[in-house]
Amino acid sequence: MCTKLPSDALGERLRWVLPIITKQIRLKEAVKVFPGGQRTLERWVARYKAKGEEGLIPRSTRPRSQPNETAIRTKERIIELRRKTMLCAKKLNFKLKKEEIIIHDRTIGKILKAEGLIRKYRVRKLKYKYVKVPLAKGDLVEIDIKYVPDLVEDKQYYQFTAIDCASRWRYLEIYDNMGNSEAVDFLSKAIRVSPFRIRAIKTDNGSCFTNRYHVRSRVNPKIHALDLECQRRNIIHYLIDPGKPAQNGKVERSHRTDQEHFYERQRFETVLELKKKIRRWNDYYNNLEHCSLDGKTPNEMLLLTN
Repeated sequence: MCTKLPSDALGERLRWVLPIITKQIRLKEAVKVFPGGQRTLERWVARYKAKGEEGLIPRSTRPRSQPNETAIRTKERIIELRRKTMLCAKKLNFKLKKEEIIIHDRTIGKILKAEGLIRKYRVRKLKYKYVKVPLAKGDLVEIDIKYVPDLVEDKQYYQFTAIDCASRWRYLEIYDNMGNSEAVDFLSKAIRVSPFRIRAIKTDNGSCFTNRYHVRSRVNPKIHALDLECQRRNIIHYLIDPGKPAQNGKVERSHRTDQEHFYERQRFETVLELKKKIRRWNDYYNNLEHCSLDGKTPNEMLLLTN
């Protein structure tokens, strides 16, 4: 055998293989002192006989392909749905399951990140500890108002929103004002069109909902028109704590969805066009899979909740 120590991996392999090839020593005798084992030495000899010294050059053992890699068609479908709907990874998974495509949420997230389709913003999350009480449909409906972002026919309009806490079923209406009469009218319409009986509502402390935190009401106390309507219909009216919009979180979250998926993508020439498109959007929302509902839609939850 060679007595000179090699300086690289190729030289080390040649030091063991060449004496066997030149028949200076038998392979079974070399194995007794070879630290790598018989199968390794046999493989080196076979490679040398097939390709010469080139066969002994160390190569990467990293696999050229991943056996569990996501299919290209699945990746294309994920990217297609993301660009079309702009939904999060979890909601995309709900839609993929309906197409019988089984994949993990985190895998979808990695594909979106690799394609540069993730949102680049950081939001500080406030952590509130609330006791979650199971609710039936109609037990509690959150009501709030959202400004329509752009002027329509040079006039400001307002979106009144009512969302059921149990099923996330929603009702929207557009008004040109946000006064007491509009709040009472919206509640009456919500009661009329809702597929369940509304037993309680929850609002913020705006002047169109309550007189509790306003100066005039302290001087001359007067029951608000909305409270009178609730008393007449035997509905409980809850108010959130001042400065705590998270207590009305479901309707606030739905307003964010409205902004990102409706108002930022639509333009309105007339108020009739706005009202027509908002009805279509609300129908779409009530048939959209929700993460909080484990992939079910509000309309599907209406059939499940008691």
